Amino acid sequence: MTNHSRIAATHLLVAFSLFASTSIARADQPATQETNLFVSGKGGYDTYRIPSLIATKEGTLLALCEGRKNSRSDAGDIDMLVRRSTDQGKTWSDTAVIWDHEGNTCGNPCPVVDQETGVIWLLMTWNEGSRHESKTMPGFGTDSRRVFVSSSEDDGKTWSTPRDITADVKDKKWSWYATGPGAGIQIEHGKHKGRLVIPCDHKLPVGKSIEYRSHVIYSDDHGKSWQLGGVVPEDDVNECEVVELAEGRLMLNMRNYDRSVTARQVAFSDDGGATWYGQRHDDALTEPRCQASIRRCRWPQGDEPSILVFSNPAHPTKRLNMTLRASLDDGETWPIARQLYAGSSAYSCLAVLDDGRIACLYEADDYGRICLAICDPDTLLK
Repeated sequence: MTNHSRIAATHLLVAFSLFASTSIARADQPATQETNLFVSGKGGYDTYRIPSLIATKEGTLLALCEGRKNSRSDAGDIDMLVRRSTDQGKTWSDTAVIWDHEGNTCGNPCPVVDQETGVIWLLMTWNEGSRHESKTMPGFGTDSRRVFVSSSEDDGKTWSTPRDITADVKDKKWSWYATGPGAGIQIEHGKHKGRLVIPCDHKLPVGKSIEYRSHVIYSDDHGKSWQLGGVVPEDDVNECEVVELAEGRLMLNMRNYDRSVTARQVAFSDDGGATWYGQRHDDALTEPRCQASIRRCRWPQGDEPSILVFSNPAHPTKRLNMTLRASLDDGETWPIARQLYAGSSAYSCLAVLDDGRIACLYEADDYGRICLAICDPDTLLK
């Protein structure tokens, strides 16, 4: 257990024991600190989208996103951007470009920190700027969706040239492919301790129809090589995040396309992501068909429960009402909920800071800004 996880556990347990029976709290009690990190129309980009947030081994916060140069479209001239904070989110560096490939799409950030080496691995996807998702072809060619990895060995200051790993992590039959978005994990316990796991999704053309599926990729050699992990058993899911549970299990939390139930879907793995089972809806996690984020804040200790946190726009049909939830039983139930923002909100990414606070980087106001909310749990859950 890292030092910041221990601090987080102390703060969160106090807050959760006080407020475990509450429903969504009042929106007029704001998060402790809010900062607009990316504002659409400024800095040379029409729109900023797809937030990703991680805390490095040194405690630096990295906020990543897509910089969409000319329009809001998911296709086009899109760069991978980053800002850094070395003081727990009080101040931030200027925006830096990690990857700009002519007029093409460089997107879907999904970083993971190797706590053993300190290296930050950033998984991303690429396609021709003129090629929309619906026109993406199967395979590994320039008319398809390709997977790249970059890394930083200096706490996110500089990044290696992105390396194409598509042939290692993509089935040739798949067309669309996306890493994350959000962040990956490093397994902390059990047989696969040290494994870096990145949540992903893909499309599989089947006759005249298309299956939407979630899967993972992973590395067992500290990011030197990557391989394809398991695919969930049922379709109608895509963008996802992964979290480690007790007793060596993983849970994949997925965007749901089965609109008979307006809630997230989950699946489980006992072998470090090589296979998945038990796919089902989680009725407590209402969603309007959107990306979400899930993180572990503490492991169970004796009689003290584990703590997971989850964020998404908690509305059955519309992207609004950004809400932070907490589970004390490894995601079986989500008894605690706190509204971060009542208005228009969409994608998000969570991180736990060195001082125990919860950080949520999320899209707001019809993609007009990407906002960072840093929340003291004792205040947040009142």
